[in-house]
Amino acid sequence: MTLFSPARRRLVQALALSSLMFSALAQADTIKLMVGFPPGGGTDAIARLLADKLKEPLGANVIVENKAGAGGQIAAQALKAAPADGTVLFLSHDHTISILPQVIKNPGFNPAQDFTPVAGFATFVNGLAVSGGTPAKTFNEYVAWVKTKGKDTVGVPAPASVPEFLVKVIGEKYKLDLAAAPYRGSAPMMADMLGNQIAAGVASVPDFIENHKAGKVRMVALLGKNRQALLPDVPTFAELGLSGFEDLPYYGIFAPAGTPKAVIDRTSEAVAKVLAQSDVKAHLSAMGLTVGHMTPQQLGAREKAYTATWARIIKASGFQAQ
Repeated sequence: MTLFSPARRRLVQALALSSLMFSALAQADTIKLMVGFPPGGGTDAIARLLADKLKEPLGANVIVENKAGAGGQIAAQALKAAPADGTVLFLSHDHTISILPQVIKNPGFNPAQDFTPVAGFATFVNGLAVSGGTPAKTFNEYVAWVKTKGKDTVGVPAPASVPEFLVKVIGEKYKLDLAAAPYRGSAPMMADMLGNQIAAGVASVPDFIENHKAGKVRMVALLGKNRQALLPDVPTFAELGLSGFEDLPYYGIFAPAGTPKAVIDRTSEAVAKVLAQSDVKAHLSAMGLTVGHMTPQQLGAREKAYTATWARIIKASGFQAQ
């Protein structure tokens, strides 16, 4: 009888466990795709599109589960506690993964230790939009209007977020008395903008684009190095004299740490297949996303680089983690 060495026995056990978990995913009836924001916002719409399209390549019913609150913190904590078998995933943008751990002392999760990147699928830009009841048609007109008014409140989808930091920087750069009003997601913020309860908001292009097209809000300035093909008449903040915000935020899908590589790779390949579908790419592009598949390794590298960029900005701002 041949006896395995302890190291070989551990390897065999690990491979067996990985095989069992991969089989479990293949046979799963339902996969949950968690979103950290309420229904009706840009992230929710993106998740529902991808969930529907992922059903075929994953061979399972993929459902969106909204765990809204605290800028995605509740959903992130739920992912940390979820089984590491690929049946619970988290679709998130940069705020929850890269920003929250830097602005909250005890967020209840550590992305580097608790999460595994699965697939990135897009980058996007944030921007400033004004509500329909605001007389300003351009960014410079908005600046002049606020100076005449004396002060203004600007909505942001989450506290201590990139949009909130941007409100602070805009106020300092253009000597405006601006106060950020944090919401629990972009949907309630947009509702107040459409009702002219607030005159302006900072959020992502996907959050604003449909109402911008309908003339209900007006995007007047965007982050990023270049103007967006979808919004050729909207200048970048760099053009307007506010530089340092060119690094683009990202969207990605994450799994609990410890999820087997075979499961991660299979799920990432399913995302790549979905993104290759012309209708999916067209739909996401129309929402203001720059679509492109990132492997787990590429998403991990993108997250680290973006986190480092914002670590420098947050430190320079003097913000103290709460």
